[in-house]
Amino acid sequence: MRETFAGTGTLVRLGLRRDRWLLPAWIAGFALVTYSTAEASAGLYPDVGSRVEAATALNATASMVALFGRIYDPASLGALSLIKYTAFMTAVLAALMVVLTIRHTRADEESGRLELLGGGRLGRDAPLAAALAISFGASLVLGLLSAAALAGGGLPGSGSLAFGLGWAATGMAYSAVAGVAAQLTASARGATGLSIGVIAVTYALRAVGDLAEPGPSVLSWLSPIGWNQQIRAFAGDRWWVLALPLALAVVLVPASLALRGRRDLGAGLRAERPGPVRGSLSGVWDLAVRLQLRVWAAWAAAFVIFGVVVGSLVGNVAQFLSSPNAQDLIRMLGGPQALNDAFLAAEISIMGLLAAAYGVSAASHLRSEEAAGHTEALLATATTRSRWASSHYGAALAGVALLMLLSGLSIGFGAAWVLADSSQISRATVAALAQIPAAWLITSTVLAVFGWAPRLTAAAWGLLLGFVALGEFGVLWNAPQWLMDLSPFRHSPLLPVGSGSVSELAGLTAVAALISAAGYLGWRRRDLAA
Repeated sequence: MRETFAGTGTLVRLGLRRDRWLLPAWIAGFALVTYSTAEASAGLYPDVGSRVEAATALNATASMVALFGRIYDPASLGALSLIKYTAFMTAVLAALMVVLTIRHTRADEESGRLELLGGGRLGRDAPLAAALAISFGASLVLGLLSAAALAGGGLPGSGSLAFGLGWAATGMAYSAVAGVAAQLTASARGATGLSIGVIAVTYALRAVGDLAEPGPSVLSWLSPIGWNQQIRAFAGDRWWVLALPLALAVVLVPASLALRGRRDLGAGLRAERPGPVRGSLSGVWDLAVRLQLRVWAAWAAAFVIFGVVVGSLVGNVAQFLSSPNAQDLIRMLGGPQALNDAFLAAEISIMGLLAAAYGVSAASHLRSEEAAGHTEALLATATTRSRWASSHYGAALAGVALLMLLSGLSIGFGAAWVLADSSQISRATVAALAQIPAAWLITSTVLAVFGWAPRLTAAAWGLLLGFVALGEFGVLWNAPQWLMDLSPFRHSPLLPVGSGSVSELAGLTAVAALISAAGYLGWRRRDLAA
């Protein structure tokens, strides 16, 4: 038994070294977000009456309940201010732990790295044990730091700890889900897709369960995300619920180890379906689209659903801001119409950030295809370097543009339906399209880094995270103006979009073109890298 885990400690150290930049950045990002939310909420909801009114309005809005869940203590500042974090951000955390677990199991296996390491004294179960140790440890550190951040932001210590441990336990549960998925499929992409599908299904179960009156129904109790909500941090602190995600992890970890023993290295328990007898791909462009289409379709479905829900919330914005400070803010903005525009602009800018994240993910296929050896095989044909790179880069740019188009149409449709104003569709669509150049610029940095330093391609995620942090916390950190202006998202126009925005959009597009040109230059000059 001990031999099957030989080398686990070495793999843990290797994995932590590989993630020494990205993982701390994500953990710090979650902690900073929770701290800023806790600190800002006290001014927005200064008294119990304003909290109760806002919580009542939220609980009475079905779309908000489906998206974020219910507030179980309307008088609690923590329960109200962190409503988005108990469900939506928990799903984001789950996705992060899935990616982390798959990266150190199925992805390493697919690239041949584990086969190479297996030539030494490495036990069969060591890679999976090391990956789970890293993801479990990351979940725990993230949860405890977030709890400390909430307490530092002025929220009660007991509720802060309950919230942080809920995040930690949920992260562990979905890490174990990813460990099982890594044994079922024969590719990292398939394992990630299966795990993300589980997150989506459990999120949907929670949404439907929370809509039941008085809520939650049994469906909410079938979801680890629903369990995190039922801990009810700052609304009673039900500590016993923490046992549910931990119990799920305890069950799934041995199951994943048992499944690992039933398959060969590089294989999956679920047999891959053979392709058609006659291929239908006519070149690298078709291949790039084929490789990215399913993932893009999943993103598109999420964008449309989220867009319609967000757009339908515009009619309830004023109800959530009933405190005197909030009412003063509404008057300063110019009234309810300006408040609606501000709300939609904020949500559209978030969609722009998400589209940029898709662009980074899609353009990163350049590196993954090269590392897997597929690029070398394609370049042995008549395919040129520029044409091959353009296929994945172009597919990423097109995917970003289409996602923002769908985002604008869906948000506009939801707003038009609630406000009975069809002009919202065109206004929201134009505002969404105005976010494309900034997302293209981030996508182009992937090509630039790939062209000159391919092993650092993943650093584009750190750049995106840095820009997000500047946008969220730059003012709080008293960051200099020139530093905040480095973010391309700061130059994207918001609602209402005027004609004067054309020059800014053209400038962002030109910068993206220059960055991509530098990437092409580097790609043509360097050798293939493993």
